[in-house]
Amino acid sequence: MAITAADVNKLRQMTGAGMMDCKKALTETDGDFDKAIEFIRKSGQAVANKRADRETTEGCVLAKTNDGKFGVLVALCCETDFVAKNESFVALTNSIVDVALANKPATKEALLALPLQDSTVQEVITAQVGVIGEKLEINAFETIEGETVTAYIHAGNKLATLVAFNQAGIEVQVGKDVAMQVAAMAPVAVDSSSVPAEIVEKEREIARELARNEGKPENMLDKIAEGRVNKFFKESTLMMQEFVKDNKKTIQQYLDGVSKGLVVTSFKRFSLNN
Repeated sequence: MAITAADVNKLRQMTGAGMMDCKKALTETDGDFDKAIEFIRKSGQAVANKRADRETTEGCVLAKTNDGKFGVLVALCCETDFVAKNESFVALTNSIVDVALANKPATKEALLALPLQDSTVQEVITAQVGVIGEKLEINAFETIEGETVTAYIHAGNKLATLVAFNQAGIEVQVGKDVAMQVAAMAPVAVDSSSVPAEIVEKEREIARELARNEGKPENMLDKIAEGRVNKFFKESTLMMQEFVKDNKKTIQQYLDGVSKGLVVTSFKRFSLNN
């Protein structure tokens, strides 16, 4: 069967693959479009297998909410910044986020199995590996729920955050302020009580060792260590951090001034630069 330019262009529109890849797929399958699409997908898997050991340090990180009470963060990663900035790559990331918002999968594996473009999320990603020629993978998938959920995407799509609050109907700017605080200051937990015990103990041991190296008396090490751990809490937990827009207030004080008892219940943050 003769393969026409119109056939090649039609397959290209259907798959996003390059012209030569589409022509080869149609030639190999004698012009059968369904088989040609499958051929391109299998080619993508072959490329994916060859590039399995490559590092995906670039990509697109997006976060969205649907009804203001549920949010999703997805990082679709690739090998080069050139691909990460491509409009079709950003559009693919957006489509994956939208699928996640609509279906609320509990895990990354569940997300990858969801339907997308008459296929699954995983199969679409694999097919794009064949089109782009780079390893692609989802390196982060987070969800969050709360009475109010705010999403923030930093310029350049390299960092995104989600923040959940315990009260409904808070002002958009308030949510954005706190989501940007999480982006800028990278807190390790919401408050001191939610810092993992192993992190607290590690900070305590480091503080003791520093004090010991400074020549402090042994009987004072624990007291000095606790003081430094408290300083760690102030610098590294969201509710105790100084508000970046007004360092005379903590985030706790800022939120309490907005609405009595308003607190952050959880947050998610992912950055390609971590």
